[in-house]
Amino acid sequence: MELVSRQDPHLREVVWFGVHCRALTLLLQVLFNLLIPDHAADAFSPPRLSEPGWWDLLVEHLLGGLSRWDAEHFLFIAEHGYLYEHNCAFFPLYPLSLRAVAEGALWPLQRLLCLRSRLLLSAVFLNSLFSVLAAAALYKLGCLVLRCRRVAFLAALLFSLSPANVFLAAAYSESMFAFLAFGAMWQLEKGQSWLGGLLFSLASGVRANGLVNAGFFLYSRSKCFALQLQVCSGSLRKLLPLWKQLLSVASSAVLTCAGIFLPFALFQYYAYARFCAPGAGPEQAVPQPLLQLALDKGYRLAATHGVKPPWCSQRFPVVYSYIQDAYWNVGFLRYFELRQMPNFLLALPVTLLSSWAAWTYIVANPRHCLTLGLERRKSEEEIKPRAGFCCPSVFVYVVHATVLLVFGFFCMHVQVLTRFLGSSSPVLYWFSAHLLQEHEPVLWSKGTGHQTAAPRSEESLLGQSPDSCGKGTSENPALRLLLSCGSITPLSKCVLGFFLSYWLLGLILHCNFLPWT
Repeated sequence: MELVSRQDPHLREVVWFGVHCRALTLLLQVLFNLLIPDHAADAFSPPRLSEPGWWDLLVEHLLGGLSRWDAEHFLFIAEHGYLYEHNCAFFPLYPLSLRAVAEGALWPLQRLLCLRSRLLLSAVFLNSLFSVLAAAALYKLGCLVLRCRRVAFLAALLFSLSPANVFLAAAYSESMFAFLAFGAMWQLEKGQSWLGGLLFSLASGVRANGLVNAGFFLYSRSKCFALQLQVCSGSLRKLLPLWKQLLSVASSAVLTCAGIFLPFALFQYYAYARFCAPGAGPEQAVPQPLLQLALDKGYRLAATHGVKPPWCSQRFPVVYSYIQDAYWNVGFLRYFELRQMPNFLLALPVTLLSSWAAWTYIVANPRHCLTLGLERRKSEEEIKPRAGFCCPSVFVYVVHATVLLVFGFFCMHVQVLTRFLGSSSPVLYWFSAHLLQEHEPVLWSKGTGHQTAAPRSEESLLGQSPDSCGKGTSENPALRLLLSCGSITPLSKCVLGFFLSYWLLGLILHCNFLPWT
Protein backbone atom coordinates (compact mmCIF):
# COMPACT_ATOMS: atom_id res chain seq x y z
CA MET A 1 0.00 0.00 0.00
CA GLU A 2 1.32 3.40 -0.99
CA LEU A 3 1.30 4.81 2.55
CA VAL A 4 4.37 6.99 2.02
CA SER A 5 4.34 9.50 -0.81
CA ARG A 6 7.13 11.90 -1.70
CA GLN A 7 4.54 14.25 -3.20
CA ASP A 8 2.59 14.68 0.03
CA PRO A 9 4.42 16.68 2.75
CA HIS A 10 1.44 16.18 5.09
CA LEU A 11 1.91 12.42 5.04
CA ARG A 12 5.62 12.79 5.69
CA GLU A 13 4.81 15.00 8.68
CA VAL A 14 2.32 12.42 10.00
CA VAL A 15 4.98 9.70 9.80
CA TRP A 16 7.68 11.95 11.30
CA PHE A 17 5.43 12.98 14.18
CA GLY A 18 4.37 9.36 14.79
CA VAL A 19 7.97 8.14 14.93
CA HIS A 20 8.95 10.84 17.42
CA CYS A 21 5.90 10.16 19.60
CA ARG A 22 6.77 6.44 19.64
CA ALA A 23 10.35 7.25 20.65
CA LEU A 24 9.17 9.59 23.41
CA THR A 25 6.71 6.95 24.64
CA LEU A 26 9.45 4.33 24.92
CA LEU A 27 11.78 6.77 26.68
CA LEU A 28 9.17 7.84 29.24
CA GLN A 29 8.16 4.23 29.78
CA VAL A 30 11.75 3.38 30.73
CA LEU A 31 11.92 6.39 33.06
CA PHE A 32 8.63 5.70 34.85
CA ASN A 33 9.33 1.99 35.11
CA LEU A 34 12.69 2.64 36.79
CA LEU A 35 11.52 5.41 39.13
CA ILE A 36 8.16 4.01 40.30
CA PRO A 37 7.96 0.65 42.09
CA ASP A 38 5.60 -1.91 40.61
CA HIS A 39 2.26 -2.47 42.26
CA ALA A 40 1.58 -6.03 43.49
CA ALA A 41 -1.37 -6.64 41.16
CA ASP A 42 -3.45 -9.79 41.05
CA ALA A 43 -2.77 -10.37 37.38
CA PHE A 44 -1.65 -13.20 35.16
CA SER A 45 2.06 -13.66 35.88
CA PRO A 46 3.47 -16.99 34.70
CA PRO A 47 6.85 -18.18 36.00
CA ARG A 48 9.96 -17.98 33.83
CA LEU A 49 11.14 -21.44 32.80
CA SER A 50 14.78 -20.49 32.31
CA GLU A 51 17.21 -18.44 34.35
CA PRO A 52 17.51 -14.97 32.77
CA GLY A 53 20.92 -13.85 31.63
CA TRP A 54 22.45 -10.40 32.00
CA TRP A 55 21.08 -9.20 28.68
CA ASP A 56 17.63 -10.57 29.54
CA LEU A 57 17.65 -8.57 32.78
CA LEU A 58 18.64 -5.45 30.85
CA VAL A 59 15.75 -5.88 28.42
CA GLU A 60 13.34 -6.46 31.31
CA HIS A 61 14.55 -3.35 33.14
CA LEU A 62 14.25 -1.15 30.04
CA LEU A 63 11.09 -2.55 28.44
CA GLY A 64 9.39 -4.50 31.22
CA GLY A 65 6.75 -1.79 31.59
CA LEU A 66 5.34 -2.85 28.23
CA SER A 67 4.66 -6.41 29.40
CA ARG A 68 2.07 -5.66 32.07
CA TRP A 69 -1.50 -6.88 32.46
CA ASP A 70 -2.89 -8.47 29.26
CA ALA A 71 0.51 -8.14 27.57
CA GLU A 72 1.58 -11.13 29.67
CA HIS A 73 -1.09 -13.20 27.95
CA PHE A 74 0.12 -12.28 24.46
CA LEU A 75 3.76 -12.96 25.32
CA PHE A 76 2.85 -16.23 27.05
CA ILE A 77 0.79 -17.42 24.06
CA ALA A 78 3.61 -16.50 21.68
CA GLU A 79 6.03 -18.57 23.78
CA HIS A 80 3.92 -21.54 24.93
CA GLY A 81 0.79 -21.53 22.79
CA TYR A 82 -2.76 -21.74 24.12
CA LEU A 83 -1.93 -23.74 27.22
CA TYR A 84 -4.67 -22.43 29.51
CA GLU A 85 -8.32 -22.10 28.63
CA HIS A 86 -8.58 -18.39 29.43
CA ASN A 87 -5.72 -17.65 27.00
CA CYS A 88 -8.28 -18.21 24.23
CA ALA A 89 -9.75 -14.78 24.93
CA PHE A 90 -6.75 -13.41 23.01
CA PHE A 91 -6.77 -13.96 19.27
CA PRO A 92 -3.81 -15.62 17.52
CA LEU A 93 -2.58 -13.33 14.74
CA TYR A 94 -0.72 -10.91 17.01
CA PRO A 95 1.15 -13.55 19.10
CA LEU A 96 1.93 -15.46 15.90
CA SER A 97 3.48 -12.29 14.48
CA LEU A 98 5.55 -11.83 17.63
CA ARG A 99 6.83 -15.39 17.39
CA ALA A 100 7.64 -15.00 13.69
CA VAL A 101 9.75 -11.87 14.29
CA ALA A 102 11.44 -13.38 17.36
CA GLU A 103 12.38 -16.55 15.50
CA GLY A 104 13.11 -14.74 12.23
CA ALA A 105 14.51 -11.22 12.35
CA LEU A 106 15.79 -11.59 15.93
CA TRP A 107 17.13 -15.12 15.50
CA PRO A 108 20.80 -13.89 15.58
CA LEU A 109 20.18 -12.72 19.16
CA GLN A 110 19.21 -16.15 20.49
CA ARG A 111 22.62 -16.65 22.12
CA LEU A 112 22.25 -13.40 24.04
CA LEU A 113 18.53 -13.35 24.78
CA CYS A 114 16.00 -15.97 25.78
CA LEU A 115 12.82 -16.37 23.73
CA ARG A 116 10.71 -14.18 26.01
CA SER A 117 13.13 -11.26 25.75
CA ARG A 118 13.13 -11.56 21.98
CA LEU A 119 9.32 -11.66 22.01
CA LEU A 120 9.24 -8.45 24.05
CA LEU A 121 11.63 -6.78 21.60
CA SER A 122 9.43 -8.01 18.76
CA ALA A 123 6.38 -6.44 20.40
CA VAL A 124 8.15 -3.08 20.74
CA PHE A 125 9.27 -3.13 17.12
CA LEU A 126 5.96 -4.30 15.63
CA ASN A 127 3.78 -1.98 17.70
CA SER A 128 5.95 1.02 16.89
CA LEU A 129 5.74 0.15 13.20
CA PHE A 130 1.99 -0.57 13.21
CA SER A 131 1.11 2.57 15.14
CA VAL A 132 2.97 4.80 12.66
CA LEU A 133 1.41 2.96 9.70
CA ALA A 134 -2.02 3.27 11.34
CA ALA A 135 -1.57 7.05 11.59
CA ALA A 136 -0.62 7.18 7.89
CA ALA A 137 -3.60 5.01 6.92
CA LEU A 138 -5.90 7.22 9.01
CA TYR A 139 -4.63 10.28 7.15
CA LYS A 140 -5.22 8.71 3.73
CA LEU A 141 -8.66 7.51 4.83
CA GLY A 142 -9.55 10.96 6.13
CA CYS A 143 -8.57 12.63 2.86
CA LEU A 144 -11.00 10.42 0.96
CA VAL A 145 -13.91 10.40 3.41
CA LEU A 146 -13.79 13.92 4.86
CA ARG A 147 -12.73 15.61 1.60
CA CYS A 148 -10.91 18.04 3.87
CA ARG A 149 -7.17 17.66 4.11
CA ARG A 150 -6.79 20.02 7.06
CA VAL A 151 -9.07 17.96 9.31
CA ALA A 152 -7.62 14.66 8.04
CA PHE A 153 -4.10 15.93 8.72
CA LEU A 154 -4.86 17.07 12.28
CA ALA A 155 -6.80 13.84 13.03
CA ALA A 156 -3.83 11.70 11.98
CA LEU A 157 -1.53 13.75 14.19
CA LEU A 158 -3.93 13.36 17.11
CA PHE A 159 -3.74 9.58 16.66
CA SER A 160 -0.08 9.76 17.71
CA LEU A 161 -1.26 11.57 20.86
CA SER A 162 -4.05 9.04 21.38
CA PRO A 163 -5.47 8.62 24.90
CA ALA A 164 -4.98 4.88 24.22
CA ASN A 165 -1.26 5.52 23.67
CA VAL A 166 0.12 3.05 26.20
CA PHE A 167 -1.86 0.20 24.62
CA LEU A 168 -0.53 1.13 21.19
CA ALA A 169 3.00 0.80 22.60
CA ALA A 170 2.70 -2.15 25.01
CA ALA A 171 2.55 -5.79 23.92
CA TYR A 172 -1.17 -5.50 23.11
CA SER A 173 -2.88 -6.09 19.77
CA GLU A 174 -4.36 -2.57 19.45
CA SER A 175 -1.67 -1.19 17.12
CA MET A 176 -1.93 -4.08 14.67
CA PHE A 177 -5.71 -3.93 14.73
CA ALA A 178 -5.79 -0.15 14.15
CA PHE A 179 -3.47 -0.46 11.15
CA LEU A 180 -5.45 -3.31 9.59
CA ALA A 181 -8.84 -1.67 10.27
CA PHE A 182 -7.89 1.82 9.03
CA GLY A 183 -6.03 0.33 6.08
CA ALA A 184 -9.04 -1.79 5.14
CA MET A 185 -11.40 1.20 5.38
CA TRP A 186 -9.05 3.21 3.18
CA GLN A 187 -8.87 0.49 0.54
CA LEU A 188 -12.64 0.08 0.59
CA GLU A 189 -13.09 3.83 0.03
CA LYS A 190 -10.68 3.61 -2.92
CA GLY A 191 -12.80 0.88 -4.48
CA GLN A 192 -10.29 -1.89 -3.69
CA SER A 193 -12.95 -4.17 -2.22
CA TRP A 194 -11.01 -7.42 -2.22
CA LEU A 195 -7.90 -5.89 -0.64
CA GLY A 196 -10.10 -4.18 1.92
CA GLY A 197 -11.82 -7.50 2.62
CA LEU A 198 -8.47 -9.22 3.10
CA LEU A 199 -7.34 -6.60 5.62
CA PHE A 200 -10.67 -6.77 7.45
CA SER A 201 -10.32 -10.56 7.56
CA LEU A 202 -6.85 -10.26 9.08
CA ALA A 203 -8.21 -7.75 11.59
CA SER A 204 -10.81 -10.27 12.77
CA GLY A 205 -7.90 -12.61 13.51
CA VAL A 206 -6.48 -9.95 15.84
CA ARG A 207 -9.51 -8.81 17.84
CA ALA A 208 -13.09 -10.04 18.12
CA ASN A 209 -14.62 -6.64 17.36
CA GLY A 210 -13.14 -6.99 13.88
CA LEU A 211 -16.31 -8.92 13.05
CA VAL A 212 -18.30 -5.67 13.26
CA ASN A 213 -16.31 -4.36 10.29
CA ALA A 214 -18.37 -6.62 8.03
CA GLY A 215 -20.98 -3.89 8.32
CA PHE A 216 -18.86 -1.62 6.12
CA PHE A 217 -19.12 -4.09 3.23
CA LEU A 218 -22.82 -4.73 3.75
CA TYR A 219 -23.54 -1.00 3.79
CA SER A 220 -21.34 -0.30 0.77
CA ARG A 221 -23.06 -2.98 -1.31
CA SER A 222 -26.55 -1.98 -0.13
CA LYS A 223 -25.93 1.69 -0.88
CA CYS A 224 -24.68 1.03 -4.40
CA PHE A 225 -27.67 -1.14 -5.19
CA ALA A 226 -30.19 1.26 -3.62
CA LEU A 227 -28.86 4.27 -5.53
CA GLN A 228 -28.82 2.32 -8.79
CA LEU A 229 -32.38 1.15 -8.16
CA GLN A 230 -33.51 4.77 -7.77
CA VAL A 231 -31.81 5.76 -11.03
CA CYS A 232 -33.59 2.95 -12.88
CA SER A 233 -36.96 3.43 -11.13
CA GLY A 234 -38.47 5.33 -14.04
CA SER A 235 -37.58 2.76 -16.68
CA LEU A 236 -39.06 -0.75 -16.77
CA ARG A 237 -36.48 -1.73 -19.36
CA LYS A 238 -33.66 -0.93 -16.94
CA LEU A 239 -35.38 -2.64 -14.02
CA LEU A 240 -35.48 -6.08 -15.67
CA PRO A 241 -31.76 -6.91 -15.37
CA LEU A 242 -31.62 -5.66 -11.78
CA TRP A 243 -32.28 -9.11 -10.36
CA LYS A 244 -28.97 -10.23 -11.82
CA GLN A 245 -27.23 -7.29 -10.17
CA LEU A 246 -29.00 -8.09 -6.91
CA LEU A 247 -27.68 -11.65 -7.02
CA SER A 248 -24.20 -10.34 -7.80
CA VAL A 249 -24.30 -7.85 -4.94
CA ALA A 250 -25.70 -10.43 -2.51
CA SER A 251 -23.16 -13.11 -3.44
CA SER A 252 -20.29 -10.63 -3.20
CA ALA A 253 -21.44 -9.45 0.23
CA VAL A 254 -21.88 -13.00 1.50
CA LEU A 255 -18.46 -14.11 0.30
CA THR A 256 -16.73 -11.06 1.74
CA CYS A 257 -18.48 -11.36 5.10
CA ALA A 258 -17.67 -15.07 5.19
CA GLY A 259 -14.03 -14.18 4.66
CA ILE A 260 -14.16 -11.70 7.54
CA PHE A 261 -15.78 -14.27 9.85
CA LEU A 262 -13.46 -17.11 8.79
CA PRO A 263 -10.52 -16.37 11.16
CA PHE A 264 -12.90 -16.18 14.12
CA ALA A 265 -14.57 -19.48 13.17
CA LEU A 266 -11.24 -21.24 12.64
CA PHE A 267 -9.96 -20.08 16.01
CA GLN A 268 -13.10 -21.31 17.77
CA TYR A 269 -12.69 -24.67 16.02
CA TYR A 270 -9.04 -24.83 17.12
CA ALA A 271 -10.05 -24.15 20.73
CA TYR A 272 -12.74 -26.84 20.54
CA ALA A 273 -10.30 -29.39 19.13
CA ARG A 274 -7.73 -28.55 21.79
CA PHE A 275 -9.90 -28.36 24.91
CA CYS A 276 -12.87 -30.56 24.04
CA ALA A 277 -11.48 -33.41 21.92
CA PRO A 278 -10.28 -36.45 23.89
CA GLY A 279 -6.52 -36.51 24.42
CA ALA A 280 -6.02 -33.13 22.74
CA GLY A 281 -3.60 -31.84 25.37
CA PRO A 282 -1.63 -34.46 27.34
CA GLU A 283 -0.84 -33.31 30.86
CA GLN A 284 2.71 -34.66 30.63
CA ALA A 285 3.57 -32.10 27.95
CA VAL A 286 3.03 -29.19 30.37
CA PRO A 287 6.21 -27.99 32.16
CA GLN A 288 5.99 -28.51 35.91
CA PRO A 289 6.08 -24.80 36.90
CA LEU A 290 3.21 -24.04 34.52
CA LEU A 291 1.27 -27.08 35.74
CA GLN A 292 1.75 -25.91 39.31
CA LEU A 293 0.50 -22.45 38.35
CA ALA A 294 -2.66 -24.02 36.93
CA LEU A 295 -3.21 -25.93 40.18
CA ASP A 296 -2.58 -22.87 42.35
CA LYS A 297 -4.75 -20.49 40.35
CA GLY A 298 -7.40 -22.89 39.14
CA TYR A 299 -6.53 -22.45 35.45
CA ARG A 300 -8.04 -25.08 33.17
CA LEU A 301 -5.61 -27.03 31.00
CA ALA A 302 -6.46 -28.79 27.75
CA ALA A 303 -8.65 -31.88 28.44
CA THR A 304 -7.33 -32.41 31.96
CA HIS A 305 -8.07 -35.99 33.06
CA GLY A 306 -10.59 -36.18 30.21
CA VAL A 307 -12.89 -33.64 31.89
CA LYS A 308 -14.36 -31.30 29.29
CA PRO A 309 -15.17 -27.64 29.98
CA PRO A 310 -18.90 -26.84 30.18
CA TRP A 311 -18.85 -24.79 26.97
CA CYS A 312 -17.92 -27.91 24.98
CA SER A 313 -21.47 -29.22 25.48
CA GLN A 314 -23.19 -26.09 24.21
CA ARG A 315 -25.07 -26.19 20.94
CA PHE A 316 -22.65 -23.62 19.54
CA PRO A 317 -19.41 -24.16 21.49
CA VAL A 318 -17.83 -20.69 21.34
CA VAL A 319 -14.98 -20.46 23.81
CA TYR A 320 -14.60 -16.69 23.47
CA SER A 321 -18.05 -15.81 24.83
CA TYR A 322 -17.71 -18.43 27.58
CA ILE A 323 -14.40 -16.97 28.80
CA GLN A 324 -15.76 -13.43 28.80
CA ASP A 325 -18.71 -14.64 30.87
CA ALA A 326 -17.01 -17.08 33.26
CA TYR A 327 -13.62 -15.45 33.83
CA TRP A 328 -14.32 -11.71 33.53
CA ASN A 329 -18.07 -11.49 34.21
CA VAL A 330 -18.69 -9.62 30.96
CA GLY A 331 -22.35 -9.22 30.07
CA PHE A 332 -25.25 -6.81 29.75
CA LEU A 333 -25.35 -4.33 32.69
CA ARG A 334 -23.09 -6.56 34.81
CA TYR A 335 -20.66 -3.70 35.37
CA PHE A 336 -23.35 -1.33 36.66
CA GLU A 337 -22.31 -1.46 40.31
CA LEU A 338 -21.56 1.35 42.72
CA ARG A 339 -18.03 0.10 43.30
CA GLN A 340 -17.31 0.45 39.58
CA MET A 341 -17.99 4.20 39.62
CA PRO A 342 -14.26 5.09 39.26
CA ASN A 343 -14.11 3.03 36.08
CA PHE A 344 -17.17 4.82 34.68
CA LEU A 345 -15.42 8.12 35.42
CA LEU A 346 -12.37 6.90 33.51
CA ALA A 347 -14.60 6.17 30.51
CA LEU A 348 -16.54 9.42 30.82
CA PRO A 349 -14.39 11.61 28.49
CA VAL A 350 -14.43 9.20 25.55
CA THR A 351 -18.13 8.48 26.14
CA LEU A 352 -19.03 12.17 26.06
CA LEU A 353 -16.83 12.90 23.07
CA SER A 354 -18.21 9.99 21.03
CA SER A 355 -21.80 10.80 21.97
CA TRP A 356 -21.25 14.44 21.04
CA ALA A 357 -19.84 13.34 17.68
CA ALA A 358 -22.93 11.24 16.92
CA TRP A 359 -25.30 14.03 18.01
CA THR A 360 -23.44 16.65 15.95
CA TYR A 361 -23.66 14.49 12.85
CA ILE A 362 -27.36 13.70 13.33
CA VAL A 363 -28.26 17.37 13.83
CA ALA A 364 -26.29 18.37 10.72
CA ASN A 365 -27.75 15.57 8.55
CA PRO A 366 -31.19 14.58 9.91
CA ARG A 367 -32.67 13.43 6.58
CA HIS A 368 -29.51 11.62 5.57
CA CYS A 369 -29.57 9.71 8.87
CA LEU A 370 -33.29 8.90 8.66
CA THR A 371 -32.85 7.46 5.16
CA LEU A 372 -29.61 5.69 6.19
CA GLY A 373 -27.81 7.53 3.41
CA LEU A 374 -29.63 5.41 0.81
CA GLU A 375 -31.66 8.21 -0.74
CA ARG A 376 -30.42 9.77 -3.95
CA ARG A 377 -31.01 13.52 -4.08
CA LYS A 378 -31.00 15.57 -7.26
CA SER A 379 -28.78 18.17 -5.66
CA GLU A 380 -25.98 15.61 -5.45
CA GLU A 381 -25.53 15.83 -9.21
CA GLU A 382 -25.51 19.64 -9.29
CA ILE A 383 -23.39 20.72 -6.30
CA LYS A 384 -20.32 19.33 -4.63
CA PRO A 385 -20.94 17.46 -1.36
CA ARG A 386 -20.19 19.09 1.97
CA ALA A 387 -16.63 18.64 3.22
CA GLY A 388 -15.46 17.92 6.75
CA PHE A 389 -16.81 15.81 9.58
CA CYS A 390 -20.47 16.40 8.68
CA CYS A 391 -20.16 15.26 5.08
CA PRO A 392 -22.48 12.42 3.94
CA SER A 393 -19.73 9.81 3.58
CA VAL A 394 -18.97 9.91 7.34
CA PHE A 395 -22.38 8.38 8.13
CA VAL A 396 -21.33 4.73 8.20
CA TYR A 397 -18.31 5.55 10.39
CA VAL A 398 -20.51 7.39 12.91
CA VAL A 399 -22.87 4.39 13.02
CA HIS A 400 -19.91 2.06 13.52
CA ALA A 401 -18.49 4.17 16.37
CA THR A 402 -21.91 4.50 18.01
CA VAL A 403 -22.51 0.74 17.90
CA LEU A 404 -19.13 0.13 19.54
CA LEU A 405 -19.83 2.82 22.13
CA VAL A 406 -23.26 1.46 23.11
CA PHE A 407 -22.06 -2.15 23.22
CA GLY A 408 -18.94 -1.26 25.20
CA PHE A 409 -20.80 0.94 27.68
CA PHE A 410 -23.54 -1.57 28.52
CA CYS A 411 -21.87 -4.95 27.94
CA MET A 412 -18.13 -4.61 28.64
CA HIS A 413 -15.79 -3.49 31.39
CA VAL A 414 -16.47 0.15 30.74
CA GLN A 415 -12.93 1.40 31.44
CA VAL A 416 -11.66 -0.26 28.26
CA LEU A 417 -13.84 2.03 26.11
CA THR A 418 -10.95 4.44 25.58
CA ARG A 419 -8.67 1.89 23.91
CA PHE A 420 -11.62 0.03 22.39
CA LEU A 421 -12.75 3.09 20.41
CA GLY A 422 -9.27 4.57 20.04
CA SER A 423 -8.00 1.57 18.10
CA SER A 424 -11.17 0.71 16.17
CA SER A 425 -12.83 3.89 14.93
CA PRO A 426 -11.52 7.00 13.18
CA VAL A 427 -14.45 9.05 14.48
CA LEU A 428 -12.76 9.84 17.81
CA TYR A 429 -9.91 11.55 15.96
CA TRP A 430 -11.99 13.08 13.16
CA PHE A 431 -14.42 14.74 15.55
CA SER A 432 -11.66 15.99 17.86
CA ALA A 433 -9.88 17.49 14.84
CA HIS A 434 -13.20 18.97 13.68
CA LEU A 435 -13.75 20.68 17.03
CA LEU A 436 -10.23 22.09 17.10
CA GLN A 437 -10.36 23.24 13.49
CA GLU A 438 -13.77 24.88 13.87
CA HIS A 439 -13.33 26.57 17.24
CA GLU A 440 -9.61 27.25 17.71
CA PRO A 441 -8.41 30.64 16.34
CA VAL A 442 -4.77 29.58 16.71
CA LEU A 443 -5.29 27.23 13.78
CA TRP A 444 -6.79 30.00 11.67
CA SER A 445 -3.96 32.48 12.14
CA LYS A 446 -1.37 30.74 10.00
CA GLY A 447 -1.17 28.74 6.83
CA THR A 448 -4.36 29.99 5.20
CA GLY A 449 -2.76 31.72 2.30
CA HIS A 450 -1.21 28.76 0.52
CA GLN A 451 -2.90 26.05 -1.48
CA THR A 452 -2.18 22.55 -0.30
CA ALA A 453 -0.91 20.24 -2.98
CA ALA A 454 -2.90 17.06 -3.36
CA PRO A 455 -1.96 13.91 -5.21
CA ARG A 456 -3.62 13.89 -8.62
CA SER A 457 -5.44 10.69 -7.84
CA GLU A 458 -7.26 12.44 -4.99
CA GLU A 459 -7.69 15.98 -6.27
CA SER A 460 -11.18 15.30 -7.55
CA LEU A 461 -12.16 13.80 -4.21
CA LEU A 462 -11.05 16.69 -2.03
CA GLY A 463 -13.80 19.26 -1.99
CA GLN A 464 -13.10 22.98 -1.88
CA SER A 465 -15.32 24.73 0.65
CA PRO A 466 -15.58 28.05 2.49
CA ASP A 467 -13.96 26.60 5.60
CA SER A 468 -10.62 26.37 3.79
CA CYS A 469 -10.63 22.59 3.63
CA GLY A 470 -8.46 22.73 0.55
CA LYS A 471 -5.96 25.15 2.06
CA GLY A 472 -3.14 24.93 4.54
CA THR A 473 0.53 24.12 4.85
CA SER A 474 2.32 21.04 6.07
CA GLU A 475 3.22 22.82 9.31
CA ASN A 476 2.25 20.64 12.26
CA PRO A 477 -1.00 22.04 13.77
CA ALA A 478 -0.75 19.71 16.79
CA LEU A 479 2.63 21.17 17.72
CA ARG A 480 1.27 24.66 17.18
CA LEU A 481 -1.54 23.97 19.63
CA LEU A 482 0.85 22.49 22.19
CA LEU A 483 3.20 25.47 21.94
CA SER A 484 0.25 27.86 22.28
CA CYS A 485 -1.43 25.99 25.13
CA GLY A 486 -1.69 29.12 27.24
CA SER A 487 -3.72 31.05 24.67
CA ILE A 488 -6.03 28.42 23.20
CA THR A 489 -9.75 28.27 23.90
CA PRO A 490 -11.23 26.32 26.86
CA LEU A 491 -12.71 23.77 24.43
CA SER A 492 -9.30 23.15 22.89
CA LYS A 493 -7.79 22.79 26.36
CA CYS A 494 -10.40 20.18 27.24
CA VAL A 495 -9.82 18.16 24.05
CA LEU A 496 -6.03 18.33 24.25
CA GLY A 497 -6.14 17.85 28.02
CA PHE A 498 -8.02 14.59 27.56
CA PHE A 499 -5.60 13.31 24.94
CA LEU A 500 -2.41 14.36 26.74
CA SER A 501 -3.45 13.43 30.29
CA TYR A 502 -4.49 9.92 29.25
CA TRP A 503 -1.38 9.66 27.04
CA LEU A 504 0.85 10.39 30.06
CA LEU A 505 -1.15 8.82 32.91
CA GLY A 506 -1.43 5.60 30.98
CA LEU A 507 2.35 5.32 30.83
CA ILE A 508 2.77 6.13 34.52
CA LEU A 509 0.11 3.75 35.81
CA HIS A 510 -0.05 0.88 33.32
CA CYS A 511 3.72 0.36 33.15
CA ASN A 512 3.86 -0.14 36.92
CA PHE A 513 0.98 -2.62 37.22
CA LEU A 514 -1.39 0.07 38.49
CA PRO A 515 -5.04 -0.04 37.32
CA TRP A 516 -5.76 1.83 34.11
CA THR A 517 -8.10 1.61 31.16
